[in-house]
Amino acid sequence: MSNRRKFIQQIASISAVGLINPTELIAAKHSEHLCIMHTNDVHSHIEPFPINNSKYPGMGGVAKRATLINKIRSEVEHTLLLDAGDMFQGTPYFNYYGGEIEFKLMNAMKYDAATIGNHDFDNGIDGLARQVQNAQFKLLSANYNFDNTPMKGLTKPYQIFNKGKFKIGVFGLGIELNGLVDPKMYGNTTYSDPIKVAQSQANYLREIKDCNLIICLSHLGLKYEGPKVSDYVIAEQCSEIDIIIGGHTHSFLKKPVKIMSKSGKYTYINQVGWAGLNLGRVDVYLDIAKNKFDYVTSSIDV
Repeated sequence: MSNRRKFIQQIASISAVGLINPTELIAAKHSEHLCIMHTNDVHSHIEPFPINNSKYPGMGGVAKRATLINKIRSEVEHTLLLDAGDMFQGTPYFNYYGGEIEFKLMNAMKYDAATIGNHDFDNGIDGLARQVQNAQFKLLSANYNFDNTPMKGLTKPYQIFNKGKFKIGVFGLGIELNGLVDPKMYGNTTYSDPIKVAQSQANYLREIKDCNLIICLSHLGLKYEGPKVSDYVIAEQCSEIDIIIGGHTHSFLKKPVKIMSKSGKYTYINQVGWAGLNLGRVDVYLDIAKNKFDYVTSSIDV
């Protein structure tokens, strides 16, 4: 255990390694650049997979992710770091510390915001509420109502970030817990229709708060057969959302999915698998004169 503690303590002081920037960058003709870095379904994977793992030998780990994040921040002035839920459950770190280590390491990497996944209730809503006290980033959830639970007042539906000429509205959506999570784990948490909530949040952030970029942090899942609400459904049914950073289905996307909403506006959906094996990167370039966005995306192996 002493070696693990030393490993965790050293994370913040790791030296940078080389990182290939997105190709064909078009910043020269644009006025402003924002880099959105993101993860999902990390599931308490603090250390890399064992070197003898048949699928992911030596891959992942918080130390290498922190190095990549710091390298990108050294190259780009305006950045956001987001997580789409299921931060907890999957290794003995969660079993032993109950989520404390996960949140404290996210603090060290300076995450800006995260949403809540179904496995984040695995230590009960009391356990989640205790651990949220350790989070120095915003925990966003627009369609879970925690008023009659220990989580009351510990989340926000949205957060606005000002980065240069970008005014970014970020809101969170969670999956239906009934039938997926033991009711005693989420207590009196109530769930609202994510389609209606997403449209309401997007309209409010665009029209009232005057955001020029709107991001949905979603733990709904990428796509399903049948009527279950997914990121595809949100993108198709809701206008005004520019980017959906997704989770839950552990989908490794080589590039974002581009969906046209019912209003004729495109929404980009991205998700980067699970276990911290990849760091998602979306570079957004704003041409102020034309009021137009361009995107360059990549998924970086960790």
